[in-house]
Amino acid sequence: MTAYENLSLQQRMLLKFEAEEFLYREASLLDERRYEDWLTLLTDDIHYWMPIRRTTTARDVDNEFTRPGAMAFFDDDKKTLTLRVQRLGVGRAWAEDPPSRTRHLLSNIRIIGIEGDEITVSTNFQLYRTRLNSEEDNWIGRREDVLRRQDGALKLARRYIFLEQTVILSQNMSNFF
Repeated sequence: MTAYENLSLQQRMLLKFEAEEFLYREASLLDERRYEDWLTLLTDDIHYWMPIRRTTTARDVDNEFTRPGAMAFFDDDKKTLTLRVQRLGVGRAWAEDPPSRTRHLLSNIRIIGIEGDEITVSTNFQLYRTRLNSEEDNWIGRREDVLRRQDGALKLARRYIFLEQTVILSQNMSNFF
């Protein structure tokens, strides 16, 4: 039995509710372009990573995604995420002027592990983005997040983003997943 399964039903329900509320609040902050507030939800040692997905044979499916340390769409820490937010705030991110309109849709939120003060959560997502009059992008995938309890509140300590797409057709990937 896992640590999560050893909890009482009431404890599991409360923990799942807390994780869901955190993720829904985070999605709202991103959709409302409240990026500075979003940064406060991140731990100082966050790892924000999106590997590249490749089409492989069934025999080689274990190599479908690049590994940490190899090529990735995102391999960010708190410093690089803060720089990205600062660029958005001062108008230096040409790919976001005018800014995108986004909607983060989350589903199938499941706690898949607990270790100490950390909760590992698996979430399916759809990120819809529209920009200008005709740019429309849709990304669908799965996230694996580690939420860490700090000073009585949950914070995002790790986000691994696994897209379903192997080819990215959008003009840019300037948004946050």
